[in-house]
Amino acid sequence: MKFVTVRDIRTFPAKIWKQLPEEQEMVITNNSRPIALLTPISDQSLEQTLSAVRRARAMAAIQRMQKTTRELGLDRMTEQETEQEIDDEIRAGRRERNR
Repeated sequence: MKFVTVRDIRTFPAKIWKQLPEEQEMVITNNSRPIALLTPISDQSLEQTLSAVRRARAMAAIQRMQKTTRELGLDRMTEQETEQEIDDEIRAGRRERNR
């Protein structure tokens, strides 16, 4: 996987666009930190590619939530405890809103 700086994109855009189909993925960096992923798409693959990216993001979010739940021990809560926790949060939110 190739890393490309924001400056490279500004300075050599034609070179980047030419390499993209061969590389398939390029990581865009700013100050040596990754900020975006550049991948080739076509009119025919746009919706499918967007859908795949969104699915991957959703799965990553679910995995982070599950990890946090395990770390906090919340995965061992009973259904009744879970419902009580949700009800308490709803009540707290309503109290805050009514202030």
